[in-house]
Parts: sequence; structure tokens; C-alpha cells
Amino acid sequence: MGIRRFWIVTLAASTALAAGAVPARASSTYEVAYWAMDEPYGAQVMHDGSGHGLDGRIGDEVGTGGGYRFARLDPDTPPPHPRHLVVVPDSPALNPGTRTFQVTLRLRTLYHFGNIIQKGQATVPGGSWKLQIPNGHVQCWFRGSAGEVLVTAPRPVNDGRWHTISCTRYPDGVALAIDGTRVAGRWGSTGTIANSWPLSIGGKTVCDQRSVGCDYYAGDLGWVRIDASDGW
Repeated sequence: MGIRRFWIVTLAASTALAAGAVPARASSTYEVAYWAMDEPYGAQVMHDGSGHGLDGRIGDEVGTGGGYRFARLDPDTPPPHPRHLVVVPDSPALNPGTRTFQVTLRLRTLYHFGNIIQKGQATVPGGSWKLQIPNGHVQCWFRGSAGEVLVTAPRPVNDGRWHTISCTRYPDGVALAIDGTRVAGRWGSTGTIANSWPLSIGGKTVCDQRSVGCDYYAGDLGWVRIDASDGW
């Protein structure tokens, strides 16, 4: 079933795309990056298992050894904590461009705030994308040359259990799945998304906790994978 056919069928059933299974990835989809987050205690490098060399720098406030742990920090309370983050240097591969682009991760949290993963921030040139968890509800947000689309899960996931979250940006919409079931989606083109910012896990890289909040994530991450379709 093609991408446009998928959206026509599901939107006819529900404009929120709240029911049904996650569509299968196209055969042309490939793994851009895979971070198993299984480095030992005290590790400073997050290794990319895809073979593409997209390794990241682990801040020394991030707990390692059996997944990554991010402590709770008070929102909008100085000073900023750049060592709370894992940062992957900018790479064109981490930009959606015009491709179908999927971000999947495993998380566990009791908290209800923060940016989980992102590339770029709200007003940067070239667009941006992120997964965040306001009020315990996962959100997928993609902003590009044609506009922005925000999708919100109907139920919170901050229950202290492990959940697998998947956000997929298609050429004509965004879908959100939790634990293998599509729970939300929205029609809308975002166009091209391509910025020169690093990828950040655990919060923002440019913030001061005064005029710009750092939106630090609190909880655990088990792994992160990014997949994309061929072509730009």
C-alpha cells in the first residue's frame, strides 16, 4: 500500500488515525542510525551500530550501564546542564529532507516533561524535528519548508513501564505508534527538513533556562533507531 493510499484509508476511518496497526516499512527503507545504549558505566561515547559512524558524546551527568538514565532537573531553573545531554554531531543523514523518516525509541519514565530527542530548535533555519513528552503524553513534531505537523498521543506513558515509541514523518503526514499500535496521526506536508544542528538526546543544546528553557528529559532510554526511505 503506498503512502498516499495509507493516509486516504486511515483518514476515512478517523481523522486522528487513532486505530489500526502501524504500516509496514517500505522495502526501500534503510537504517540510518542505531544506538543500542549498552555502553558500560562511565562511557563517554555512544556508539552507532548501523555502521554509518554516527557516534555521539555522552555527557557525564547521563547514567550508563544497561541503558541511559537522565535525572530530573527543575524546568526553567538556571543554570543550564549541557552535560545532561547526549550529542551527535550534525550529519545530513539525520535530516529528513523530503524522505519518509522514522524515529523509534524505547523509554521508561515516571515524569511528565522534556524533549527526548531532537535535531534543531523551534526557529532555526532549515526546519527541525523532535519527540517530547509534555504532561506525560508523547508528541512528534516536524517543521519544514511547507509547514509543521504536531501529533500527540491520547494517553500518557509516564507509568514507570517500558514503552516503544515510533514517530514517522511521511511526505503528507505524521503518524505516532506506541508499543506497536498506531495511536495518533495528522495529515499535513512539512516539506524539506534539513538543518546544520547536532542531534541532541535529553534536551536542548542552546538554552539558558531563562529566556530559553532547556526542556531536559527525565527517565530512562533503552535504545534509539532512525530509519529512512531512499531518496531525498
